[in-house]
Amino acid sequence: MDRASDDIELEGIELDLFVEAMRRRHGYDFRQYAPASLLRRVRQLATNFGDGAISALTHRLLHEPELLPQLLEGLSVPASDMFRDPSVFRTLREQVLPMLASYPQITIWQAGCAHGEEIYSLAILLEEAGLYERSQIFATDLSARALERAREGIYPLRVAQQWSRNYLAAGGNHSLADYYSARYGLLKLDRRLRRHVTFAQHNLATDTVFCEAQLVLCRNVLIYFANPLQQRCLALFRDSLVRGGFLCLGLRERPDSAEAAADFAPVDANLRIYRRSTTAATEPAP
Repeated sequence: MDRASDDIELEGIELDLFVEAMRRRHGYDFRQYAPASLLRRVRQLATNFGDGAISALTHRLLHEPELLPQLLEGLSVPASDMFRDPSVFRTLREQVLPMLASYPQITIWQAGCAHGEEIYSLAILLEEAGLYERSQIFATDLSARALERAREGIYPLRVAQQWSRNYLAAGGNHSLADYYSARYGLLKLDRRLRRHVTFAQHNLATDTVFCEAQLVLCRNVLIYFANPLQQRCLALFRDSLVRGGFLCLGLRERPDSAEAAADFAPVDANLRIYRRSTTAATEPAP
């Protein structure tokens, strides 16, 4: 075996040991995350918290439990934007919210909410549709630090122009500036946008059904999971949705297994918006 191959094998062993340490020491199971993506993030953490060796990071994981929140934040994927993929939000506004309006109480679950940009986008859609006062949004993420940032609703002011363009492209009929204040190079979203939002930790790899919802969003999260975990999540979303409820995924994600395809009918397959079948059998996700 040449040196390069030997280094790759050793790094693979180090990654396995890190994942096992995370599971056994702290109860977080990353064994079904996509290996290449997980390796990139663990490498970055090893650089941020040490000399670049994953083995050294594992030692700190085992002996410095106070680092766990920072490690979980690094292992999650918090990047997003308000009204990311505006055509998705326009379709939610024009096709999905009118259907949700028939419910006396609307419950929405966003799994993997990261820093909250899409949560606040949803709140604005509901507000403008006159539905926010009878809505409850559950925003969950693996990372407590990401959830804290989402609760704050504070972002760099430099994103405002792009977010405003996204908002208008998503069918916004006001100015996005109506929903935030700006000061010292930061924008702070109006507190009224989170008055019906509950933030909570939830682990898609191990936790069970979170709530009964009419709409579940989990966008640009499944792409970081290996296929068995993707299928577990899709079963979890199915079991969380009322019959006829809606599922919105990222543009590179789809329920393409035979079982998932039977559970979800496309509303707009290109935009990855689906509706739970009214005839699908429910079997709780393992």
